Amino acid sequence: MCGIVAYVGQKEAYPIILKGLKRLEYRGYDSAGVALLDEKGLNVYKKQGKVAELEEHLIGKALPAHIGIGHTRWATHGEPSDRNAHPHMSKSGKLAMIHNGIIENYAQLKQDLIKKGYVFKSDTDTEVLLNFIEDIWINNNCELEEAVRIALKRVVGAYVIVLLDADQPDTLIAARKGSPLVIGIGKGEHFLASDASPIIEYTKEVVYVNDYELAILKPDELILKNLGNEKITPFVQKLDMELAAIEKGGFDHFMIKEIFEQSETIYDCLRGRLDAEKGTIKMSGVENNMERFIHAQRIIMVACGTSWHAGLVAEYIFEELCRIPVEVEYASEFRYRNPVIHKGDIIMAISQSGETADTLVAIEKAKEQGAIIFGILNVVGSSIARASHAGAYTHAGPEIGVASTKAFTAQLTVLTMVALRIAIEKKTITHDRYMHLLNELHEVPAKVEATLKLSESIKAVAAKYADAKDMLYLGRGYNFPVALEGALKLKEISYIHAEGYPAAEMKHGPIALVDETLPVVFVATKDSYHEKIVSNMQEIKARKGKVIAVITEGDEVITGLADDVIAIPEADELIAPIISVIPMQLLAYYIGVLKGYDVDKPRNLAKSVTVE
Repeated sequence: MCGIVAYVGQKEAYPIILKGLKRLEYRGYDSAGVALLDEKGLNVYKKQGKVAELEEHLIGKALPAHIGIGHTRWATHGEPSDRNAHPHMSKSGKLAMIHNGIIENYAQLKQDLIKKGYVFKSDTDTEVLLNFIEDIWINNNCELEEAVRIALKRVVGAYVIVLLDADQPDTLIAARKGSPLVIGIGKGEHFLASDASPIIEYTKEVVYVNDYELAILKPDELILKNLGNEKITPFVQKLDMELAAIEKGGFDHFMIKEIFEQSETIYDCLRGRLDAEKGTIKMSGVENNMERFIHAQRIIMVACGTSWHAGLVAEYIFEELCRIPVEVEYASEFRYRNPVIHKGDIIMAISQSGETADTLVAIEKAKEQGAIIFGILNVVGSSIARASHAGAYTHAGPEIGVASTKAFTAQLTVLTMVALRIAIEKKTITHDRYMHLLNELHEVPAKVEATLKLSESIKAVAAKYADAKDMLYLGRGYNFPVALEGALKLKEISYIHAEGYPAAEMKHGPIALVDETLPVVFVATKDSYHEKIVSNMQEIKARKGKVIAVITEGDEVITGLADDVIAIPEADELIAPIISVIPMQLLAYYIGVLKGYDVDKPRNLAKSVTVE
């Protein structure tokens, strides 16, 4: 959460920082600000609201600086306001700082500083940390980077910080722990950002900063050190991201662009791995750890939000195909329990960003107890990728829309391939079944493409139910987690209260909600539960509820029963969730748009949850 951008070099800093903030706005959009240092001094400009409001505020101002820092905020400490927006200035006015994270012991630090006469202008932990650094700097009469090191050894929590010193017009100082930070290396210039999207336009050479590392950047110099003041050789990597991937490309929103990209992103997941004709799946992360998978007594899938729903589908898949017990855990709960972890347990960490704070802490905890960490991730070089023993990338490309769409289907695709590869090695699946599922997976991109052609009819369904106050989503078996995901998407995008349930559990409480005003969405593709879910629909209809059904093409039984149907291509029930989730995404998108909301930036949400 929160987006950080900084620049030092020969170009004007403000246009680079502003463009970077716009690209990072999916990480937070309740306020934004910049600090710029030029010959006249250090100036801070900040505004509550989106980056566009900051841009409007600065129209016509001369901003000739060649060094600066910028921030777009997702509020943690202090309500969204001008005063709580970043950057913050130190008491002396010599330092400006931006921060992503939470300083957990800020209250004690603040009290100590108040006793020394410090007066705070905001409610943020960031201003406390900045003045704590300045206090050490002044009282120890040391270099600023040394003051930063001393301060960071005292603070508890997560952070990425970038400091600008009025007396060092060519130097940025940055540090990280628990939140992402990437450095872009240009010719006579350096860039800093929370992820690579603001950097890709200017350079493809980057350095990912690790926890407990401090960076000192000048136009022609990059120094990395640890908190013990020892120099570290930067590891320069090449970005494989293209600029077009982070632009809308003619679509109204990133969310709909990313929904429509799914036939391509799923193909990219499969490409080079699955060969349906030869009957092979090649995944080096699985191959290199096959013995561990074969002998694993348990797999624990750890994730948050949409990734947790992908884990729930994968639980069905792995237990069915591999006959390995699977548990799916919310990372936020797993990290604070005292879970029983045995040496050799496999922890699958599922995360789009690879930076999810709870998931990262959960896997570190499991590693300490001897578990094998296998990451299912989208972002190359992310924190969870570096913390994992092995893994598989989803190759979904940058996902800018806050509500995850293409990441979910990519995760399901990769997880299914992993399960199939293990199952055929363990001989827990017949060769015929294995070949059938390989062919089914191979056909998914085409079936997704066919499903996306239903968008106009789904838009018409959305128009009928856009004014609903509540909605219920029901599914059974492999489609139960799809119902959960559908309800989550609707809540995120339209702010309509929605609940996902196993269809059979409806009678154990939720049926009390059913009346003529309640739309009920059934994920009811043809599977072994089909007759049962038809019975559940009849129970809803008997109570005058409105039934919207996602069905398999040619299903006349449900077509005659439901108020609205969305018919998708037939697929094996194990594969179907990758396809049946597409109408859920489109329904939520169109309802959100019809209600006039910014679906790319839903209120109170941020894309990458890098704090607790």
